Amino acid sequence: MNLSELRPAEGSKKSVFRKGRGHASGNGKTAGKGHKGQKARSGAPRIGFEGGQMPLYRRIPKRGFTNRNTKEIVAINVDVLNRFDEGATVTVDSLKEIGIIKNPKDGVKILGNGELTKKLDVKVNAFSASAVEKIQALGGNAEVI
Repeated sequence: MNLSELRPAEGSKKSVFRKGRGHASGNGKTAGKGHKGQKARSGAPRIGFEGGQMPLYRRIPKRGFTNRNTKEIVAINVDVLNRFDEGATVTVDSLKEIGIIKNPKDGVKILGNGELTKKLDVKVNAFSASAVEKIQALGGNAEVI
């Protein structure tokens, strides 16, 4: 090992770029702020400031609110379940594997549109009343998880 081969341990130093430290640094003199003007000086206005004019985000009307307790539930019709084999167990994970849903978000609900032709054991977050009837009519089981 030579003195010229020494270097700091991996991850021990941060590469902090120091502005305004002379010509040789490549970012001296004006330190990347250009010449003169409001944005070159200290105390330049915040983002969205329009020189005292009423800013855009305050000019636009506000409507309604966003309820933070809402749940985004993915709805699937009963006829889509015909892709599964007779007697299979349908879960949120199996729906994802087969490609029926991509992101289950806050839950999956089975709706009663269409016809079901196979006996299935379905375990998801919610069912409509007509979906439960159609699943149970063929001897299947509808279980809420």
